[in-house]
Amino acid sequence: MYHRLVGQRFLCCYFVFLVFLQGCGQSPVLEASKETQREPWPFGAMVTAANPLAVDAGTQMLMKGGNAVDAAIAAHLVLGLVEPQSSGLGGGAFLLHYDYATRETTFLDGRETAPAAATPDMFITEQGVMGYIEAWTSGKSVGTPGTVALYFDAHQRYGSLPWATLFQPAIELADDGFIVSPRLAGYLPMMAKRSRLAKNPGVKDYFYPDGVPLAAGTRLKNPGYAATLKRIAREGPSAFYTGEIAASMVKAARLPPHSGDLTLADLEHYKVKVRPVICGPYLDLNLCTTAPPSSGAAQIMVTSLYGHLRSSEGSEADRIAAFVDAQRLAYADRDHYFGDPDEIDVPVDTLVDPLYLKARAEDRFAPSQLPTPGDVEAFITSSEFTGFAPDTTEEMAGTTHLSIVDGFGNAVAMTATVEGPFGSQRWASGFLMNNEMTDFAKSVSEDGRPLANAVAPNRRPRSSMSPTMIFDAAGDLILVTGSPGGNSIPAYVAKSIIGILDWGLTPQAAVDHPNIIARGETVRVEVATERGQAIARDLEARGYSVKRREGENSGLHVIYVTPSGLQGAADPRREGTVKALPQPAQEQHPSSVRPSNLAP
Repeated sequence: MYHRLVGQRFLCCYFVFLVFLQGCGQSPVLEASKETQREPWPFGAMVTAANPLAVDAGTQMLMKGGNAVDAAIAAHLVLGLVEPQSSGLGGGAFLLHYDYATRETTFLDGRETAPAAATPDMFITEQGVMGYIEAWTSGKSVGTPGTVALYFDAHQRYGSLPWATLFQPAIELADDGFIVSPRLAGYLPMMAKRSRLAKNPGVKDYFYPDGVPLAAGTRLKNPGYAATLKRIAREGPSAFYTGEIAASMVKAARLPPHSGDLTLADLEHYKVKVRPVICGPYLDLNLCTTAPPSSGAAQIMVTSLYGHLRSSEGSEADRIAAFVDAQRLAYADRDHYFGDPDEIDVPVDTLVDPLYLKARAEDRFAPSQLPTPGDVEAFITSSEFTGFAPDTTEEMAGTTHLSIVDGFGNAVAMTATVEGPFGSQRWASGFLMNNEMTDFAKSVSEDGRPLANAVAPNRRPRSSMSPTMIFDAAGDLILVTGSPGGNSIPAYVAKSIIGILDWGLTPQAAVDHPNIIARGETVRVEVATERGQAIARDLEARGYSVKRREGENSGLHVIYVTPSGLQGAADPRREGTVKALPQPAQEQHPSSVRPSNLAP
């Protein structure tokens, strides 16, 4: 198993890892090591994302001397153009950043927020709770976007290239045109039948010229997107959150059906949040990820529970079953307790506590039973904590993820979204607005207890997005990973971690491995391969209720640091690639170079 090789490569951690809810999210050993001058990063650079054009944009920034943040912004600006069904300016994102020189890890939360006028019953009509499609395509689904503010905040903190430089690849592609990919084109006939994409102003002409869906191979220009990017590049985020662009977003949100509540004031007052990085032990390593409202803690829960449930002598099938049970327990807790930590008391420190997780692993459920949330109150001494009502919030399988390591050892894991395919399908200044409000619970509590993920003014909805990094005991970077996929993200990301570090798979083999998602009473298994079919048969024989799926909507993009260099993986279920760059000359650490905020 690979974790034995890891133990040979690095000194094993002989102490019990502590979980820290602080900005660096690292252990005392990692804290102490910051004071030591680091040797130059020896492994070169790598970019992996869901579209080759985005990967090219990221590598362009690295070749210009930029760092991981510069590359991430440039790459995502292109993704918003060529993969608009997944993310863009009108959505939100989580960014996890690792600084090689200081060993500091930082989580920037650019999640969308509810408008100030939002109410808990906003998705309830005289006919009852809005259905899935009705809520998705309504104006009420639009939250205040955070992506552009996230770009700027990250660049202010860590960027090294001039702000305007980061926009050039996307501007050129929008002006000159890009080739429509098979994945984008494949969505359009389906979306015309089941949504409003072919009906709403702006989007119908962009995606369905002359009433016909764009075909793969078509050259598509987006002058509106180019104009928006030029203004933001020149003026900064104020050009987005105030003025004409802001007005176009409000107008889009207020169109029927079910006019939304977004206002100019909501946009002007949006702020990025710096959240704690949370860490926990996995094998002899340190898994660090994003705090709520993300589901990063679920990665710690799944991997830790898996460690308790699997047997080192067990068969491969036994380990798959342990992975399934770990997910079922973690999802039961995630769905019950997670929400916006600024608004509710999320017991995340208890949920990732090794003692709680050890006890939680002993809560055994028959394969046919629905796991219930763990009893966190037994581990909480505060008398102020109150439990929550059951919550089964739906979350669409949209979103995108990119992973970057630059030639100076800095890293970014960034997951971004507009929620459902094409967000709310409302068009504003060349981009789509999100439908992130549907990530809240649409119903209200029936038993009087609060819902952890209830709608409230200015609240951030719970997200499954969970960009993750893994470090050894000395604080050296081992793995950068993350995925899109709605509620399935914790399962996808955990698969990449366990697949590489416990099952002994290469990064690409781990990403290619059939996806297995165990949320609730049903286990979904990807059966497009014989391996997946065998997994499904074995789980059924063990008594699990299995739902076979020909494909899953994961988009894992992984970078693995090995003694011989970087290994990358791109999910074949999307259209991404991996590109490696050689080691640059290291005259200075790029995050120490402070550019002007805006290019002249």
